Amino acid sequence: MTSSPLFIKICGLRTAPDVDAAVRAGADAIGFVFAASPRTVDVATARELARRVPDGVLTVGVFRNQPLEEVRELTLASGVRAVQLHGDEGRDHYEALRPGGWTLIRATSAGERTPRCGELGEDLLLLDAPAPGAGVPWNWGADTFAPPAGRWLLAGGLTPGTVGDAVRATAPWGVDVSSGVESRRGVKDPALIRQFIEAARSADRF
Repeated sequence: MTSSPLFIKICGLRTAPDVDAAVRAGADAIGFVFAASPRTVDVATARELARRVPDGVLTVGVFRNQPLEEVRELTLASGVRAVQLHGDEGRDHYEALRPGGWTLIRATSAGERTPRCGELGEDLLLLDAPAPGAGVPWNWGADTFAPPAGRWLLAGGLTPGTVGDAVRATAPWGVDVSSGVESRRGVKDPALIRQFIEAARSADRF
């Protein structure tokens, strides 16, 4: 069991009904993808969707290997309150974005070395599968897997059917899902969003 309530991020949302469904189900964060993806939204859409999200739910812009000025401009224009860098961005990106006052999330892939939250200046660490964004599970249950220190989110192929086991096995600070709550690639399913959050919360109580 985690020492504090599990933080749940639903990522890749593109429509008002999906955002509303995630908020109603109890999501702690909503992610809007600005990187190239089947889930990409334009800045105007992200701004309108972000306005639907209550203050207690974190809105996140997701970027991958994009120019720093583009990241800053899209973040400001959309009004999201957090920036997730999901590429090869270095410490300089986090240092440059820090004055904006946004929550900074570093997404990295699971590998031989266990990363540590904060080592590049991020506030939260997201640990994804070796093929990030593909919805492919990875072996987080292996005896050789050492969970990161600090505030970290488990991601990578999680679904309503697997998130409970994942939470019990790794005791993450939070979890992140995108493809695992879709009826088809890029299309969210409100029922799966609700089931995912319910399964994650239930596992967190034990």
